[in-house]
Amino acid sequence: MVVLPAVYLLLMVPGLAPPVPPAGDRQPFVWNRDGYWAELEARFRSARVAEATQTAAAATARLDRCRDLLAQLASGTSPADDPVFDALEEGMFELAPFAAVCPASLPEYARLQADLRAAVKAQSRHWDMGSAAVRDRLYRLLYGSRAALEEALLQAPPDACPALTPGTFGPSQTPQAEVAGVVVHSGDILLSRGGAPASALIARGNDYPGNFSHVALVHVSATTKRVCAIEAHIERGVTVADAAEYLSDPKRRVMVLRPRADLPPLVADPLLPHKAAEYALEQCRGRHITYDFAMDHREHSRLFCSEVAAAAYEEFGVRLWMGMSYLSSPVVRRWLAAFGARHFETQEPADLEYDPQLEVVAEWRAADGLFLDHVDNAVAEAMLARGGSLGYAWWALPAARLAKGYSAVLNLLGKAGPVPEGLDATAALRHARFGRTHARTRARVLADATAWQREHGLRPPYWELARLAEQATAAE
Repeated sequence: MVVLPAVYLLLMVPGLAPPVPPAGDRQPFVWNRDGYWAELEARFRSARVAEATQTAAAATARLDRCRDLLAQLASGTSPADDPVFDALEEGMFELAPFAAVCPASLPEYARLQADLRAAVKAQSRHWDMGSAAVRDRLYRLLYGSRAALEEALLQAPPDACPALTPGTFGPSQTPQAEVAGVVVHSGDILLSRGGAPASALIARGNDYPGNFSHVALVHVSATTKRVCAIEAHIERGVTVADAAEYLSDPKRRVMVLRPRADLPPLVADPLLPHKAAEYALEQCRGRHITYDFAMDHREHSRLFCSEVAAAAYEEFGVRLWMGMSYLSSPVVRRWLAAFGARHFETQEPADLEYDPQLEVVAEWRAADGLFLDHVDNAVAEAMLARGGSLGYAWWALPAARLAKGYSAVLNLLGKAGPVPEGLDATAALRHARFGRTHARTRARVLADATAWQREHGLRPPYWELARLAEQATAAE
């Protein structure tokens, strides 16, 4: 009779607090432009009641101005501090209020944003990716222009702009196939964003908060043309999914990236991307690869999602993520450490977009998921701003440890258990608590956003969502 209580008490003993190394002197990027966002919102409200012809003319004038600025970049190379980039940043933001009330201009706005990204990425080939000023410039232009476009999209009818925006169709000699209207090549890289609370934390916890939380590597069979995605999931480790399976997993956005054909290693061997994809596929089929919760991008016995693509290309002499990701926020570091992370200079999915070695082939957004994506971002940022430690249901620790033991047996049999492989019982409870808190806060923000929309006659822009999320987080 004494044994069971003793075992229960042993299972109740909490684990040691995970170590959290200091961040040094790095700081996350901050826009610090709240006044400007409010000014843009005021312009949008004015444009809504202006004559339609006047609004259309204003949108066209700003589109033409941005096109003229892009044309200046086509004539040569420009340093990152060239004033033309300041003008482009302002131009993209200035266009948003008028495009939002002139839906006919939105397809051209989306095309302009894609062309700006291509032009800036081409210029960045000559920039120092280790420079903080360069990273800020790339982020302001690429992330900022997308944010401006999406604010306009969220105020327009859902069918005002195509969900798929083509990018640069970079040449490739690797096997190809068409998936969902996009021609993909073996070795292409997919960035995506799901709807799980952890996806929001991954996307927004970076020093450069982004839009993507997951990476997959494309393999196209040279003989059958079968397309599959090689990716790492926290529940199952590294897996292979065919195109239908990959697309059936709910996603709010997907971006297709392709290595530039003029990279020296690809000039020497044009089939290098396919060989990298073949290598990743063989590794996955040859052994069970667990998920790397530590986020150690240098050691490849275990892999996290970004590392699947990075390790495969590294095998053939191409180092992706020319600009490494940093997670310097003390709260982000503390929370991710609670989930098992030990490396905070790593490879975050969102930062791969800025790598000048890669071209953006296409970008797709789920029209019904874009607003939810923004809400999730606002909630994650509000939770991080409030800080504190990630607690867990201490009374559930014995059951969680038993579930972990059961999961370990299933893992030996090649099956997934209730506790992901590589995640201990305490971390699993913290992960569950974070998910529940995020979900409750999200539900409150959605309700408040609906009320705000009824009162103001428009969807709340991101800065209003951030305010609503702060209120909801305080209530939690």
